[in-house]
Amino acid sequence: MTDPRPDIGLIIVGDEILSGKRADKHLPKLVELLGARGLQLGWAEYVGDQPQRITATLERAFASGDIVFSCGGIGATPDDHTRQCAAKALGVELELHPQAEALIRERMQDTAREQGVTYEPDRPDNVHRLNMGVFPKGATIIPNPYNKIPGFTVGSVHFVPGFPVMAWPMMESVLDTRYSHLFQRGAYVEKSVIVFGSMEATLTPLMEQVEREHPEVKVFSLPSVDHPTYGRHIDLGVKGAPDQVDPAYRTLLDGLARLKVPLGPELVRS
Repeated sequence: MTDPRPDIGLIIVGDEILSGKRADKHLPKLVELLGARGLQLGWAEYVGDQPQRITATLERAFASGDIVFSCGGIGATPDDHTRQCAAKALGVELELHPQAEALIRERMQDTAREQGVTYEPDRPDNVHRLNMGVFPKGATIIPNPYNKIPGFTVGSVHFVPGFPVMAWPMMESVLDTRYSHLFQRGAYVEKSVIVFGSMEATLTPLMEQVEREHPEVKVFSLPSVDHPTYGRHIDLGVKGAPDQVDPAYRTLLDGLARLKVPLGPELVRS
């Protein structure tokens, strides 16, 4: 049976990630946010600050129909290209989003007030800051609770800043306001068993049998050579909806019994 839910993808933009100057924290956080809602990340891509590559990556994202989060590159400095590349990938013009403009002006007024100075809307640096609200035509905004400078959405692709303190609540808000109908809390489970003294090649025919007889579940095999508790072993199991996982897991255990391989603890994760 084909899963009707769209895949969920993540794009991380920035030379600083690829050079190692900064470590990506978005992928594990999105996995956590999705897991709490019974969802899973389907794919992730990393791309540097080269406009041609960003555009090509976004073209694939828009064409996929997947739910995609893109983190980074939506500022207004010379190395920020994501907004422009999104417009190019869509074949549309960029325009100052009126709601984004209002929020950015509000933020600039807040900053001036905090600094005890007069807000000057026509000052060159303030005019330049409005570029952060220039989005592809037809975009909608993603509110930013940290500093009011919004991200934006086009279709099912959602663009947020690279800063975790901003990006994470924005991604969470998108999930909760747009995709709550996809949540499956408590409707996903993994069952596995620790297998000793075997190799994945030996277990592959059994894994194929389980997926063939139970197409609603996925079989997984996680080998380890230096686990602190189990040493060399394979964590072999099935994952999916509980009512589908139980019979598939019985098929898996029956097959392992026929292979006469030593087994360790059984594990359940939800």
